[in-house]
Amino acid sequence: MTAPAPPPGPGVAPPFAAPPTEGRRTRLWIGLGVGALAVLLCCGGGGAAVVGLAVTGVQAVREQGRTVTGDYYQALVERNYGRAYDQLCDDAQRRESRAEFERRAAAEPQVAAFRVGEVDTINLIVPVDVTLDGGDREQQQVSLGQDGQTGGMEVCGVS
Repeated sequence: MTAPAPPPGPGVAPPFAAPPTEGRRTRLWIGLGVGALAVLLCCGGGGAAVVGLAVTGVQAVREQGRTVTGDYYQALVERNYGRAYDQLCDDAQRRESRAEFERRAAAEPQVAAFRVGEVDTINLIVPVDVTLDGGDREQQQVSLGQDGQTGGMEVCGVS
């Protein structure tokens, strides 16, 4: 059985509109492309943010590590042992009182100059080339730790 033909005459509309057939695949591919672009932008932006945070965090650790190490050694050069003691982490301060640290630091060979190396961000160790008052040179390793309250870096040991 076939569908009846529409009645003849002007202005007569078929009983229902036929679905469009042209451009159907084009619209599908455009929609899929726009969706893929949206997913890429969301995921790519999140990935870029994570990478950016990681890089910024490593740079902050390097900068803080070099700064606190430099401040510690500068205090030793200036024979300001109290200020050097303030750069120590809580564990180091618990092991040795301020007075004990000042006596020990004053009795050891005095630091005349120093050069801070690059921070090992994995192990939190900083190499320091130290020149002592007599002209002797040493390579020292500074162990860093993070302050639990401030999040800043502190000197936890020198070897």
